[in-house]
Amino acid sequence: MALRVLVAGKGGVGKTTVAALLSHFLVEKGYRVLAVDTDSVPNLAAALGLPRHVREGIVPLARNEELIEERTGARPGGAWGVLFRVNPRVEDLADRYGVRVTDGLTLLVVGSIDSAKQGCLCPAVALAKRLLRHLIFSSEDAVVVDAEAGAEVFGRGLAEGFDHMLCVSEPTVKSLEISRRLIRMGRELGIGEVSLIVNKVPRSMKIPEIGAPPGVRVYTVPYDEEILRADLEGLGVDSYPRDSPAVSSLRRAFEEIFGGG
Repeated sequence: MALRVLVAGKGGVGKTTVAALLSHFLVEKGYRVLAVDTDSVPNLAAALGLPRHVREGIVPLARNEELIEERTGARPGGAWGVLFRVNPRVEDLADRYGVRVTDGLTLLVVGSIDSAKQGCLCPAVALAKRLLRHLIFSSEDAVVVDAEAGAEVFGRGLAEGFDHMLCVSEPTVKSLEISRRLIRMGRELGIGEVSLIVNKVPRSMKIPEIGAPPGVRVYTVPYDEEILRADLEGLGVDSYPRDSPAVSSLRRAFEEIFGGG
């Protein structure tokens, strides 16, 4: 059954970790999963547990100038006013550039763009937007998208067509305020099922008033030094202890949100 999940949040909240854990969780539940990294600093490959030599060989599609020119007719950063195809052919890109992580799990690194160099309407954005829409509306598998940090994905209309959004936040007033804004923007784009994951909550801390919009389910995830230690060692989420408090909390949330498969 098709499932389309957007994982959003500001930088540093644990968004990529949540996306990676969800991808492995859905594989365990019998889904075939395509994990898509659309962040300008792609880290999903490391979080999924791909070895360094594989990660170093991945070129994000939004930075693959030859591919962009082949499909759109123009290179990123070219002369102003150059015409290009805004609906390029993309149906083969997941098979051509996807990287196998495990049986049932494939990673596709799309990346973002250097907006200061390329502007809002450029061949790279045209390719990325067309590819995401193809994956979201055509794939029969589960698609988990690790979004660009912040509101970029919403402002460029790349968040349309998702079934679910997991908005990840830290337990601070500023982070929660950003999350409420992202939730509002996601709902304006038609994402019906939205959950807020408040991450890295110290056990002794009383989190501030969350003030989540009506209908948004809220889950808290405790701060976990084991996850920090694994990250410092460069390990993927597949190496996290299964009895980790944070991992256990997220798995319980996934079970509730996605109905156990």
